[in-house]
Amino acid sequence: MAERTSTGLLTMMLEPTPAVAMTLPAEVREKLAELELELSEGDITQKGYEKKRGKLLAPYIPQIQGVDPSLQIDNRIQASSQAVHPGSKHNKSRAPNTRDERFRSDLHTEAVQAALAKYKERKMPMPSKRRSVLVQSSVEACTPPDTSSASEDEGSLRRQGRLATSTPYQGHGHPAVEHWFNRVIQGSSTSSSASSTSSHPGGRSVTTTNTTAHAALNANAAATALADLMAHTQLDNHSAAPPDVTGLLERSSRHTERPQVASVRGVSRGYNHHTTVMETADGVPVNSRVSSKIQQLLNTLKRPKRPPLREFFVDDFEELLDVQEPDPNQPKPEGQQMSPLEGEHLGVVNKWPPSLPAALQRWGTTQPKSPCLTALDNAGKPVYTLTYGKLWTRSQKLAYTLLNKLSTRNEPLLMPGDRVALVFPNNDPVMFMVAFYGCLLAELVPVPIEVPLTRKDAGSQQIGFLLGSCGVTLALTTDACQKGLPKAQTGEVATFKGWPRLLWFVTDGKHVVKPPKDWHPPIREASNDIAYIEYKTSKEGSTMGITVSHSAMLAHCHALTQACCYTEAETITNVLDFKREAGLWHGVLTSVMNRMHVISIPYSLMKVNPLSWIQKVHTYKARVAVVKSRDMHWSLLAQRDQRDISLSSLRMLIVADGANPWSISSCDAFLNVFQARGLRPEVICPCASSSEAMTVAIRRPPEMGVPPPGKAVLSMGGLSHSVIRVDTEEKLSVLTVQDVGQVMPGAVVCVVRVEGTPYLCQTDEVGEICVSSGSTGVAYYGLPGMTKNVFETIPVISSGVPISDRPFTRTSLLGFVGPDNLVFVVGKMDGLMVVSGRRHNADDVVATALAVEPMKFVYRGRIAVFSVSVLHDERIVVVAEQRPDASEEDSFQWMSRVLQAIDSIHQVGVYCLALVPANTLPKAPLGGIHISETKQRFLEGALHPCNVLMCPHTCVTNLPKPRQKQPEVGPASMIVGNLVAGKRIAQACGRDVAQLEDNDQFLYIQDVLQWRAQATPDHPLFLVLNAKGTVASTASCLQLHKRAERVATALMGRLNTGDHVALVYPPGIDLIATFYGCLYAGCVPVTVRPPHPQNLATTLPTVKMIVEVSKSVCILTTQAIMKLLKSKEAAAAVDIKSWPMVLDTDDLPRKKSPQMYKPPTPEMLAYLDFSVSTTGILAGVKMSHAATSALCRSIKLQCELYPSRQIAICLDPYCGLGFALWCLCSVYSGHQSILVPPLELESNASLWLAAVSQYKVRVTFCSYSVMEMCTKGLGSQTEALRLRNVNLSCVRTCMVVAEERPRIALTQSFSKIFKDLGLSPRAVSTTFGCRVNVAICLQGTAGPDPTTVYVDMRALRHDRVRLVERGSPHSLPLMESGKILPGVKVIIANTETKGPLGDSHLGEVWVSSPHNATGYYTVYGEEALHADHFNTKLSFGDTQTVWARTGYLGFLRRTELTDASGERHDALYVVGSLDETLELRGMRYHPIDIETSVIRSHKSIAECAVFTWTNLLVVVVELEGSEQEALDLVALVTNVVLEEHYLIVGVVVVVDPGVIPINSRGEKQRMHLRDGFLADQLDPIYVAYNM
Repeated sequence: MAERTSTGLLTMMLEPTPAVAMTLPAEVREKLAELELELSEGDITQKGYEKKRGKLLAPYIPQIQGVDPSLQIDNRIQASSQAVHPGSKHNKSRAPNTRDERFRSDLHTEAVQAALAKYKERKMPMPSKRRSVLVQSSVEACTPPDTSSASEDEGSLRRQGRLATSTPYQGHGHPAVEHWFNRVIQGSSTSSSASSTSSHPGGRSVTTTNTTAHAALNANAAATALADLMAHTQLDNHSAAPPDVTGLLERSSRHTERPQVASVRGVSRGYNHHTTVMETADGVPVNSRVSSKIQQLLNTLKRPKRPPLREFFVDDFEELLDVQEPDPNQPKPEGQQMSPLEGEHLGVVNKWPPSLPAALQRWGTTQPKSPCLTALDNAGKPVYTLTYGKLWTRSQKLAYTLLNKLSTRNEPLLMPGDRVALVFPNNDPVMFMVAFYGCLLAELVPVPIEVPLTRKDAGSQQIGFLLGSCGVTLALTTDACQKGLPKAQTGEVATFKGWPRLLWFVTDGKHVVKPPKDWHPPIREASNDIAYIEYKTSKEGSTMGITVSHSAMLAHCHALTQACCYTEAETITNVLDFKREAGLWHGVLTSVMNRMHVISIPYSLMKVNPLSWIQKVHTYKARVAVVKSRDMHWSLLAQRDQRDISLSSLRMLIVADGANPWSISSCDAFLNVFQARGLRPEVICPCASSSEAMTVAIRRPPEMGVPPPGKAVLSMGGLSHSVIRVDTEEKLSVLTVQDVGQVMPGAVVCVVRVEGTPYLCQTDEVGEICVSSGSTGVAYYGLPGMTKNVFETIPVISSGVPISDRPFTRTSLLGFVGPDNLVFVVGKMDGLMVVSGRRHNADDVVATALAVEPMKFVYRGRIAVFSVSVLHDERIVVVAEQRPDASEEDSFQWMSRVLQAIDSIHQVGVYCLALVPANTLPKAPLGGIHISETKQRFLEGALHPCNVLMCPHTCVTNLPKPRQKQPEVGPASMIVGNLVAGKRIAQACGRDVAQLEDNDQFLYIQDVLQWRAQATPDHPLFLVLNAKGTVASTASCLQLHKRAERVATALMGRLNTGDHVALVYPPGIDLIATFYGCLYAGCVPVTVRPPHPQNLATTLPTVKMIVEVSKSVCILTTQAIMKLLKSKEAAAAVDIKSWPMVLDTDDLPRKKSPQMYKPPTPEMLAYLDFSVSTTGILAGVKMSHAATSALCRSIKLQCELYPSRQIAICLDPYCGLGFALWCLCSVYSGHQSILVPPLELESNASLWLAAVSQYKVRVTFCSYSVMEMCTKGLGSQTEALRLRNVNLSCVRTCMVVAEERPRIALTQSFSKIFKDLGLSPRAVSTTFGCRVNVAICLQGTAGPDPTTVYVDMRALRHDRVRLVERGSPHSLPLMESGKILPGVKVIIANTETKGPLGDSHLGEVWVSSPHNATGYYTVYGEEALHADHFNTKLSFGDTQTVWARTGYLGFLRRTELTDASGERHDALYVVGSLDETLELRGMRYHPIDIETSVIRSHKSIAECAVFTWTNLLVVVVELEGSEQEALDLVALVTNVVLEEHYLIVGVVVVVDPGVIPINSRGEKQRMHLRDGFLADQLDPIYVAYNM
């Protein structure tokens, strides 16, 4: 891969053709250059730049007649980096032999362009965004960010702009770009009912219709075109699955925003004829924008993957992740073992002072007038020159003051050896130097750190830890700086996050005192005591303090002086940070050693005038300049025809980051331009250093007679395997590096393997460079373990023998020793990313990303590349700042091209590419991006990107092998196997009801009511509470009987026996009375939830559908609801003319009732129970009179119900166990029911619990949604409830009525919260029922407490139960669903063979009981499929019993506990509904498990639902928080599902809270959600399609 311009940004930018450039007058060229600079510094917007540039160039662009100039760009020649630069006078090309063709800086760009050309444009679906998210609210979104603070290894060589902005992407090396994405961004906003036309790659135009929230497709078109989604429904209407009968009560405060539920058959809502239907991969026709994108995604994913992996292996149990075997063809090192490389001897010079303070004393007393340091202001004017005399006296004053004038309680505050923080701004080197030497003279240890600007600076907390661990109590600073620090209310400097308490001392003149005549600072010889501590931030973001001893500091100054041939009184310009690394070594320490004069150029001046350092070299005739490659790069951007500048005085231009592989192009380009200004080529001296080892190698100045500099063009493929191969044929992926000179004097260098034992590398192998010398750091302060690893490495030869007894220091530089003993560096440990065993350097990836048309979309220096660990491998993440003027499509286009370029050049996939708004990435102190902080924000979901592209499908190649189903074992061998293994068949039953005589004379529930009306007429049966907690209505046995009689009388004249009657009532006594009235009249009641007046559009069609499906001939209701059913609003939602007869029962006349109807047999139909399953299927079950009585008897026995009891019920009374408890049980058992309608809890969350407490209820029932309302609504109010005397200690059993796996987390948090109100932790349990039998388990009042087991989630995916310890990885807690009811038998059967299974085996729960329902009245559209649900037999074993299949997976487990009967107790664990499970990669997943992981992944995820569509996993998350966080969730969701479930998420949909529909039981309606998503009705905030 070609070398990079100094930030490697080999731009693909459009230049005037050389001919044009040649003819531009000098002043135009100069103005162009100024514009370039303004833009690169962010002083002008891209738009302004292009406008001005266009104006300047307009007269010089040749117009071809009749052709728009913007079209000529196609045949433009791309200027190479060496080609003409506007403003450079040196247009003549250099002699051909000056540089090898392969070193052209543009090579990289060409490589990238060539790589991209190899790809046909891949059609990737573009994410859809809601409008509001597009308008990103970055505070500075309008101002381009401070590009100058670009990364350490900075910016593009030149920013050639675009000649014409009107042709987006034709041009050199680009395939023609089809705009495959939807041109209309508003398309994603459901509320716009416009038809947006998207142009698809095929060229045919597909019109996607954004239906308004309630418009569905034309009924007929849909009926013909949509054979319907999953054949769940026969709706002639595709907008959603059959509506939820049990309605959408729970979050009904948000009814208006609920997703759409479909209308009834034959009723079309909204028309749209021109709907082109497209087929998805399964051949399921579907018509919506969303699914067309999914189709594109599927097509993208069909492309062949990375090299085929060797076979995965799966042992009997675990799903093993694939471990990638090394590729047998990968290059391996072939050279000899390297031998350590020694630098020249450190010359002994007699007159050198014995320590640095001694040098200061010498120069301060003998040469006091000699200049030491000149500081400049932001205009480049010298503000102050510190002389050696001044430095000496001021340092002494400070030393004396620190030691003697600061005290606490008469104890001196500081003792020699104490650490002191130095907090000085980058534009005040003078005060820093005085403070640094003041500390050395006082024998204190200075710890220089950055000035904290805000309380939350990137990385500032880590600095705080460092200060704390160093025991720093005092911080020195300047007056101006102290005034600028954030203050607390007291006026003192605020305590920063994570910092220790500090005393701030200002070192300006008026605060220090002159020492008495007889006081002299101790000047000792350099010892091994700590001289200073330099901070360093690691790859992970933690900050370490590197201790440097006095002797090492002195030795390093000696070595630098010798290597650089420093002489007394030389002048040196320093652009670097003087607080650490090369800036400190050259500009503060070695300079004093040699009485040199330092011109310190602050970063703030460089930003204003990048040429300042060159001008100062010229003005001061400086001999040496210390710079970074970005400083050279900036000056190139800024250099105009400055004829008066000469660099001929320079004998050394030290490039401090010469170890960075990108620096080569900056050096070359700089030389190219400035050679004519007196710069000699051999003056450029790159060096390599690290905080731990200090200077490792530096190219010597020419007078030392060193070999000529070296260059190497290396194969990136080889480097990724740590092998050095000089590249010959493959031009695309090469890296050009320059040497960093020779080893330092007195040092020994070797290269060792990066991982494991530090073996010496072979000569053609890349490893970590290690140094042994007296001038390296000594330790990480306070971290002995890490110190041993880094500062005391003992390299060994292949036989394991150490190469010497001296310890080596690891430099964190990766490189090798090349010819002529020159050191080459190819990267840093910090930037190393090991992906599937291959190594990639973050800087290299940045270079490639930036070579893809960089300037149009992202800011050049503002890009971060790092790796995150997901699923046992590193994954590469690229984050860049996007220009505010880049459009959605442009950015997406750029992102997809970057992916392709990186894939092609580095042969590695990018896991996630994120663009953030301008100026939002955390900055490092001196420009650049704070990588570890960026990574931290990415992982915490706090980056707030405005564009994200995830590519898990391409990157993640180590997933376990998809499971192949084994051929099943035959039935007989199964049984034998079980017997041999001593396993019992999993079978359990409740108490036997045969011997228990009970109200056996009553086979009919209506007879019981008549009997109670005579026997105990005034006994209260029902009591209904309103939202205020007061009694709204009551009913005694006689009152209920009388009201039922009146209803029966009204019906008998009008209806026939056996007619079906829909009861549409709010929860209350009316509902119960009309139910018994229907039974008295011989009609079949069907209870239906009334429509919600605020949301008729979605709730009324549900009512209509149940009325139609149940074939009801009459509707009984209240006057208010009757009006509603026939209102104008209702007419908009359904055809109100087709309602059957509607009667209101509010004022029925009191007539003498005719003879009651007596059913001929108990097997006759008593009532119909309609409910919507979680998969969105509307199912009505038939309950006979016998089943109804048996159900009541079982519940009575289990809960010990009799007339003196009171129970409280907070459930919906429309279906399932809720209906039975509300309407049937009290009449049968005679107990009093306190009825609390769940809807009332929305206005008064404590209603139910207050009622339980007030009536001292022992047994109570609720639903999960009620429990959730209490935990969320009352969690913080338990104290207030206690003051209102709410006491729950009376409760023996609180049962949650459910048809799902028990929600342990919810029940536990409920128990925990209300423990304070006396709720016993043993009280809460769950029930289990389903369509075929509404009550299978119920905890009841006797019997052992429900048990919890932990199972391995991975085993569960393979349909196996494997019990594990609590807290073990992948463990999933399952709670027993309650005790099996009397008369109920349960067995676990294999879903495929229908054979019985053994104890603790996972299978389908089958149930046999007298209260099983007798069959489906109708499953909407699936009658045939479900015939065997009610009468099925085992294929072997007990083949006589008739069972009903519940459709739920679970297992039985015999426990150690004993039942009331004295038998061992069998516990039933329900795992989940079979219909809901997702079959992915041959395994069975339960949505709830994936959802639990997702909800845990970010604090702003309120709720989550998953479903599959054409084998893609779609995750919908509700975002509770600002829309800026929406895109943060995409990566976190993808990560957590990969890590915990080994699944790749295909689509992530971020929606508003309350969009995921739930039914009255609080269960998610995932199929409705899916249909809403595919019909584009969710109005999502963001939809991300993972590649």
